[in-house]
Order: sequence, then C-alpha cells, then structure tokens
Amino acid sequence: MRKELVGLAAVSALVLGLLVGCSRGAKNQKTDSDPNTIKIWVQFSDETAEGKAWKEIVSGFNKEHRGEYKAVTEYIPRSGSGGGYEDKVNAAITADNLPDVITLDGPNTAAYAHAKVIIPLDKYVKDANMDDVLDSIKQQGTYKGKLYAFGYSESSVGVYYNKKMFKEAGIDLSKLPTIDKPWTWSEFNSISKKLKKHFKRPAIDFKLNSIDEMMPYAYMPLIWSNGGTVVNSEGTKAEGYFNSKKTVEAVEFIQNLVKKGYTTISPVEKGFETGVYPMLLSGSWTINDMAANYKNVDYGILPYPVSDKTKKLVSPTGSWQIAVTSKSDKPKIAAEFVKYATNTKSSKIISLANSVLPIRKSTIEDVKDEVPKEMAFLMEQNQKSGHARPVVVAYPQVSRAFQQAMQDISYYKENPDVKKALDIKAKEMQQAIDDALD
Repeated sequence: MRKELVGLAAVSALVLGLLVGCSRGAKNQKTDSDPNTIKIWVQFSDETAEGKAWKEIVSGFNKEHRGEYKAVTEYIPRSGSGGGYEDKVNAAITADNLPDVITLDGPNTAAYAHAKVIIPLDKYVKDANMDDVLDSIKQQGTYKGKLYAFGYSESSVGVYYNKKMFKEAGIDLSKLPTIDKPWTWSEFNSISKKLKKHFKRPAIDFKLNSIDEMMPYAYMPLIWSNGGTVVNSEGTKAEGYFNSKKTVEAVEFIQNLVKKGYTTISPVEKGFETGVYPMLLSGSWTINDMAANYKNVDYGILPYPVSDKTKKLVSPTGSWQIAVTSKSDKPKIAAEFVKYATNTKSSKIISLANSVLPIRKSTIEDVKDEVPKEMAFLMEQNQKSGHARPVVVAYPQVSRAFQQAMQDISYYKENPDVKKALDIKAKEMQQAIDDALD
C-alpha cells in the first residue's frame, strides 16, 4: 500500500482532468476480437508477489469457465512517481479504447464514476455475499449510492512501539491499549511525555514529513474519531466541515504533538527501526520491512488513539480496486471476473502472497492463524473500525489541500491558529469540488 500512496494526488489530478474532459459521450467498442474474452489492465508487474498471485487468480477463473469465456491480463507497472499505468489509462480514455476491466485506487472512484468511465456493479454482485465484505471496501467503491468498484485488497495503519524502549521508560506492557479499549488522546499524550522525558527525544515519528497521500490517509481517522469530517457525506461540501469545531480540535491534537516535542517535523530516517524513536505511525507495509531488515527489534502494534469526547476508534483503510469500464461490450463476463477476483478464495490468495489485508470477514477467519500476529492485529482493527477516505470527485485537490494544511499547522510558530489554516484550505477544497461538479 505504501508505494500506492506516493504521488497519488499529482497523478490523480491528471486523471481527473482527462476523465472529465474526454469520457463523456463516447461509444462502446469491442476490446478483443474474441467475443468471449475479456481484457484486464493492472498496475503491477507480473514478476511481483502481487503479480504472481494475480496470475493464479486469473488462471483459476479461466479454469472454472473453460469453454465459456476467458480473461487475459496486461501488466502495466506504475513508475515511482505514480505514472506509467495511469498514463496508459488516460491515453485510452482519450482514444476511446479502454479494456473491459481496469484497476483503480480507492480515492479515484468518484472521478471515474462521475465521468462515466466505469459502470455500476450492483445488479451483477447480488450473489457475491456482500454482507461478508468489509464496510470500508463498500464505502470506498460507492458513489451516489451505487457500487462502481470492488476492492481486492485492504490496508491499515497503527502505532508501532518498541517493547524494550517502553520497558526502559517504565511503561507496563501488560497495561497497553487494546482495540476494545484504546488510549484516548490525553492518555497518548501522557505516554508520549513519559517517553520524551526518559529518552530526551521525540516519542514518535508521526510522519509529519510525508508530503504525500500518507497524511490524509493516516490523519483523517483522528478527525472522524472526534465526530468531525473533511467533506459532507455527499462529497459536495468542504466549507463548514473541514473547518468545523470538531475537525479543528482533532487537528489541534496533531499540532500539540509538535508543540510539546512528542513528535518532529524532520524525523531521522528509519528512526523507529534503528531505536531512535520508541513509536512510529505506519501501515501494514512496515511489517514486511521489519521482518526482512530489522529482525532484532522486538515490537508490537497499538490501535489508533481516540478522541477523549467520543472514545470511538477509527482507523484508515483503502487500496486498489477493480471495475468494469463503460467501453466493455461484455459487461456481464467482466463482472463475473470482478466477483471471482474478490471472492473468499481469491482474497486469501492475494492477502497471503502480497502481505495485504483481506477484504472479506471470511478471509480474515481463514488467514488469521497463518499471518504474523501484527498483521492479524491490523486485520481485527480494520474489521472493527476501518473507514475509507471520502468519495469525492475532486479528491486529488482535496488531498493536496489537506496535506498543505497539516504542513501549515505543524509549523505552529508561523501558523499557530489551526482554525484559520483550515478555513483557508476548506475554501480551496470547496472551489475544487465546485469546479469538478460544474
């Protein structure tokens, strides 16, 4: 998931512009000479763990439907800046030659749906046991009440902690927070104060130097925990929401971490992994990194801290999805593949092979004893408290304004007033939303 976060806003802005400008009024056209073959584009290489798992899923689909229809995949890896795959999709939108099925990142659902690049899936997934699918997956793929995209993997974030450093600071490991009873913001601040005092350095790398999609992805849950939000439920209003009292209080919690020296805006690279900081805010991707490169670090993962007012645990979710394009002349076959690639069996294949979180409750039950305990923890947190990023047509601009707001408030001496900073960015978000919906 981490690599997908990098460069999302910049790439998505290009996507949004091309979608709105080029997709309307286009006619359906065949994507393959064989009427029983569907073509799929994916954003990874066939040599990666994800690619090898995908091959297994496609092979299983083709075997099950041998003699009826067939799926073929074109692998189009993304570049480090997020280009490559999106560039080809954008060009295909312009040239009107999209395949039957494409992959897309969760926050891009609204833009693709609004521009009629992808079609609703509701009538095709009635027999897909949707009650088994995590709410976060349905949330990120839904636009205006209709399901347009189906996530095939999930992700999450937690508070990593160094057990040895906690013990050294006098923190009782038997009394750490749980998913059912997480730390409140006040309790988190108290622990951070104790760690800072003992080690004479910041207690946590809160990723304030992540000038990318990590900020909205990881920080929005703090806002939701306090009853605030970034945009309204329809994704049409930011003013009055991103700058509301509840949102301001949550962002003040983040700013206070910097003011008190509990975190830093310029952390040491790999500071948690090398024992500089006792805590780290990071996602499921860090588990593999720890296992591969920092085996000597005895660590665990804690749930998100929660608002003192609501005590409600909310954690981030979201990853890549599959959708049927409006250019497919075989939508029923394409939708059959979407269902197959997101069933319990396929979800297990992709989760175990690529070390990502499952999208189904049944898959979580199947794999929870086969994965590291830290991954199992994030699966449970995801299942109980996962919340997808907002489905809004102008998400790229909303994301960028959010990132800039977090940067502004972290430089608290120059920008001490959180409300003022959010007022400015809420206005920018609103303008972008209005322009996109115009």
